[in-house]
Amino acid sequence: MNFKRSTTSIAIAIMVLSLISMTSIQQDVFAQKSEGMSVTATADKGSDTITVTGKTVSDLTDVTFRVTSPSGNNVVAVWQVSPDDNGEFMVKCIVGPTWTENGFYEIKVMQSVTASSLYTLKVLVEVNNGMTERTSITESNLQTGILDLNPINVAKDAGLLLDDIIIEYGSTMFEVTGITDRVSEAITLTVIAPNGNVVSIAQVVALLDGEFTSVINVGGSMWKQDGFYTVKAYQNDNPKYSDSKQVDIKDGVVIPEFGTIAAMILAVAIISIIAISTKSRLSIISRY
Repeated sequence: MNFKRSTTSIAIAIMVLSLISMTSIQQDVFAQKSEGMSVTATADKGSDTITVTGKTVSDLTDVTFRVTSPSGNNVVAVWQVSPDDNGEFMVKCIVGPTWTENGFYEIKVMQSVTASSLYTLKVLVEVNNGMTERTSITESNLQTGILDLNPINVAKDAGLLLDDIIIEYGSTMFEVTGITDRVSEAITLTVIAPNGNVVSIAQVVALLDGEFTSVINVGGSMWKQDGFYTVKAYQNDNPKYSDSKQVDIKDGVVIPEFGTIAAMILAVAIISIIAISTKSRLSIISRY
């Protein structure tokens, strides 16, 4: 009788071990279904910086970046970065003196996972006269199995981005432009004075392509303080959907940091001083 009980116990133990082994094998199979990489490139209009972020299922090898000119004849930048433990990576690429061509530069992102496996993605960023155009682009070949026990979640959106504020000297208004990937959600624009007071609040809705614009009027008792006013745009509590820029206000009008007109005035003043000085020296020279 005891022998039968022992045999039954051994059989149950074997079944349990078999189930555990099968579960472990299934986990390995499901985990192997995850593969690929996702890459997002963002840039502000008129900037010299391109931010490239991404995620990969493998953190064992470096990710290589190669930037090629629009003609395809020149490689203007090459670098490598190591993903963190979560497979995430980020680099900031500065537009340098070798970026002499205007057009779309190709950023090729590559990672060798095994001897026979290579992840490759490409994103395009437009650069004109050494400055980037507004960019928000994502490419992904990331795939996860339905039964994957450790799925990789990659954000395929770039959030909300404000352009640098382009202003005219002495203007009583300025235009705020930007882009968002949530076109169904209203965008709140808030302008905050240097002393922290809110001087303007407005809401806009993005077009179908994600672009939005709003004109902010300057002037009145709320705009008396001189200094830098902060323009903030946001859609929700997610930091990805919030961005801000600054604009200089003085005497109730917009002041560029050092605009084209101001530079022209300074140039004319310098030329006038030189001309007057030269004429004065000539007038005091003796004619005999």
